[in-house]
Amino acid sequence: MKFLYSVKSVKDIQDLNPFIVVGCGGGGEKFSNLDGIEAVGFIDDDVKKQGTAYCGQIISGSLDECLENAPEAKSLVIMLPIGAEGTALKYAVQAIDKGLNVVTSFRSLSIEENLSLKKFADSKNVVIKEISPRLDVVEKIAGVAPEKSCEVLPKISYKPKAPVIFVGGTSQECGKRTTTKMLGLASSERGMNPAIISTDEMGLEEPTDFNFRAGSLSAMDVPSAVLSAIKYIEETKKPDIIFIEGQSSLTEKGNPHPRGLSAAILIGASPDAVIVGHRPNHPYREPRGIEEEIKAIEAVEPTKVVGLSVNLKNADLDLCPEYFESTFGLPAEDVYNNGASKLLDAILEYLEG
Repeated sequence: MKFLYSVKSVKDIQDLNPFIVVGCGGGGEKFSNLDGIEAVGFIDDDVKKQGTAYCGQIISGSLDECLENAPEAKSLVIMLPIGAEGTALKYAVQAIDKGLNVVTSFRSLSIEENLSLKKFADSKNVVIKEISPRLDVVEKIAGVAPEKSCEVLPKISYKPKAPVIFVGGTSQECGKRTTTKMLGLASSERGMNPAIISTDEMGLEEPTDFNFRAGSLSAMDVPSAVLSAIKYIEETKKPDIIFIEGQSSLTEKGNPHPRGLSAAILIGASPDAVIVGHRPNHPYREPRGIEEEIKAIEAVEPTKVVGLSVNLKNADLDLCPEYFESTFGLPAEDVYNNGASKLLDAILEYLEG
């Protein structure tokens, strides 16, 4: 059953021309630009888009309206985002009922999860195919693949009201979780109402408001999950400041897997300021270092690293926060022994400036 209706090449669907395209966003534009594809009409439920020009056509608000303007259409392709499955199903049923072939995308409507559509299409003597995530290719090159796409969360757009602070680091296990917790405690001690979001299953300690394992999600879903967490905490707690624990590092050597996760959390947080953690002489990680991590963070997001949290568990005896301050020109603190008050000062001073 798996991949049975999968489109493997544009040649598989060129004989279904011409197409009506549902979804006037990036996916619809990409499909209409495929080699040998003829798009003769476009539909979108967004009333702001209806009646406007898109890819050389005028966007319609319904299939009936579109067919009046493009009666030559033989097929309908559904290019809608995750979260619009109901709308996708509506258009698929309408199209099949009118004798149109249907091409879906795995984001909008999985055929394998809606086999009744296949039966309906067969009864109407039309074709139904799916532009799949091609997990068969992943299985071929890697030896294993998920049963279906791991991307499941709808996209979200939200602008936080409170400043967001991201706690990153030069490696795994360098003190990000402890730093985030200490910043929350320091904020509370000053009478502020902080929110602390942990992105790891081990974020179990107070004053963390809630935790979830970002690494369990698709990298495409992590930014949505982080931004959803920010939106949720603002609606439920109305914090003065939000601290988000990062994972891994953008620059750590060795195992590259977590680096994409680190970038995804950073992008989802879109922080106003960043604290970078570092563990000198790390016993089982290979950090490139503070300078490299700062460059990477500020390249990925338009933000500013304003302080350093140094974990001196494995450091030489002569290393101290002042060494890092003089070397990197940023406030530095050993939060394990001294708390995070100095780092909070650096954050607030930067935000006020």
